[in-house]
Amino acid sequence: MFLNQMHVPSLIEKKRDGGDLSADEISYIIANFTRGEIPDYQVSALAMAIFFRGMTDAETWHLTKAMLESGHRFTYPPDSPPKVDKHSTGAIGGKTSLVLAPLLACDELWVPMISGRGLDITGGTLDKLECIPGFDVNLDRARALKQLKRIGVFMIGQTAEICPADKKLYALRDVTGTVPSRALIVASIMSKKLAESLDRLVLNVRFGSGAFMKERREAELLGDAMLRVGEAMSLQISYLLTPMNEPLGRTVGNALELAEAIDVLRGAGPPDVVNLVLDLAIRVANAPRAQLQKWLQDGTAWQKFVATVEAQDGDASALERMTQVHRAPVIREIKAERSGRIAKMDAQRIGRASLLLGGGRQTANDAIDFAVGISDLKKIGEAVESNEVLMRVHARAEKSCERALLMLKEAVAIE
Repeated sequence: MFLNQMHVPSLIEKKRDGGDLSADEISYIIANFTRGEIPDYQVSALAMAIFFRGMTDAETWHLTKAMLESGHRFTYPPDSPPKVDKHSTGAIGGKTSLVLAPLLACDELWVPMISGRGLDITGGTLDKLECIPGFDVNLDRARALKQLKRIGVFMIGQTAEICPADKKLYALRDVTGTVPSRALIVASIMSKKLAESLDRLVLNVRFGSGAFMKERREAELLGDAMLRVGEAMSLQISYLLTPMNEPLGRTVGNALELAEAIDVLRGAGPPDVVNLVLDLAIRVANAPRAQLQKWLQDGTAWQKFVATVEAQDGDASALERMTQVHRAPVIREIKAERSGRIAKMDAQRIGRASLLLGGGRQTANDAIDFAVGISDLKKIGEAVESNEVLMRVHARAEKSCERALLMLKEAVAIE
């Protein structure tokens, strides 16, 4: 309960000028924003102030707690298996959650995965799952828990019951230039994960040109901040730092990435994706790496993914023809102008090009075009011959394709 009505502009000014917000002030803002009593424009202004001024550990903890308490938490039966999950701070071509969740569910673990949509130039797990015709990411807690008991995994977004404050703030951050704020990232990720009532959590913290955190040190600070919040809630938590100077795998774009994740689940796929999945899995799994890899290769993880799709009303028959279900009408190639080795495959430019094509959101209400993106990407260090294909651009129209091609030509360097 708040004894007095607080003056929101004064709180924005306080943070703008470098002051610390109290627990009551943060709780007041989050509670009233969630109820729709504080308008988006004021919270956007506060987010920008936080972006520039930062938050102390105490403020970050109170923000996380307020966002967690805006909704309900999952509760589980006594003696149920360990609850585990993973979260990435954003990746260009990041599709590991699509593989990791069903893989961990093969290990007699429960994986209650609550994911987000695309932020800035990075893709979101929910957008990729919604490429599957019929797939429902909006299960209520009762249905999600039944599914967890039956097959050991669900993959959903925040519903009205789960961290509704984060759901609203997440959308604002995406379109107001405040995505890279450390405090806002910590509160967003950890409120969702704490709502899952996990036993173990692994974080994939990215740094580099295509990540929110450009420098390794920034990524370490972010990882450490999330560790402190998780440990305060008695959560077994760790993080893995990985560079994001080139896209993960060979695809960027929702249906294209989903198809690549399916390849991994069927025992193939790019080695960098496979290795990262296994590196993350061993931090929360019971089984050793060799067994986890076997489940990827022998179809066990694939069958778990199919069961998840069917349980969430998705059309599993569409999975193996995803690039036909969502096929862009315009496909163009970028070819090498000379022979050599790939010295640069700029993740940020490639992510920006995918956004330009319609694979991400430039305003909160934008629809995602599942079909667009970039495929067949070469990797840094690979040898190429003159006139060899470096990537393929999948576009809805010639005009957007031409704009993307201009941007992408600057993304590649051959030495």
